[in-house]
Amino acid sequence: MAGSARTKRPSRPDSAALERRVPTQQRSRDRLARILTCAESLIAAQGSDRLRMAELAQLSGISIGSLYQYFPDKPAIIHALATRYNVESRRCVVEAFAQVTEINGLRHAFTALMTEFYRLVRGGPVMRDIWAGMQSDKALAALQLEESRAMGAVLAETISRARSVVDKEAVAVSAFLLWDLGEAAVRLAIGADEQTGAKIIAAYTRMALREFDAM
Repeated sequence: MAGSARTKRPSRPDSAALERRVPTQQRSRDRLARILTCAESLIAAQGSDRLRMAELAQLSGISIGSLYQYFPDKPAIIHALATRYNVESRRCVVEAFAQVTEINGLRHAFTALMTEFYRLVRGGPVMRDIWAGMQSDKALAALQLEESRAMGAVLAETISRARSVVDKEAVAVSAFLLWDLGEAAVRLAIGADEQTGAKIIAAYTRMALREFDAM
């Protein structure tokens, strides 16, 4: 704020893209990792709504000015955590589908992925917090849509390989839709009690498997 005695913050990106400084030195990368780890601890303990930049700076052992050099605001931190989880999730999905060559393998891999994905989100307070608030945050929603598109492409390639599909364009559309619906199913499931959530995931998985068989 102009004229304030407090440390000045960098201006917020006009595009709300929530960019942060990309570290090039190992010391800076280590500091960034520590900030995100501390942010995870605070969110796990009290939720993202109560995350405060000053508290995060103190826990990370840096000044508030240094924190703002990495993240202009709290949404940027949440965005970075979501990106980190997406990278790890994509790696797991690619590995799970890599050996699929026929429909039964696809059915088994997809069922296992959905079950494990729900378990991780349900059991991880930070992931659960981020996913629960995704629809109210436009930047996070846009990030997740792009992730759905990328994972839909991975699923489409796997379906085509397992089913020897000719119409790959139609499969790509269906796979994108199925993946995005799967993420919506997870958001719905974590908002319910654990038993109901598991039933939601099971129902979605059965629907997806029927679509695989119909392709």
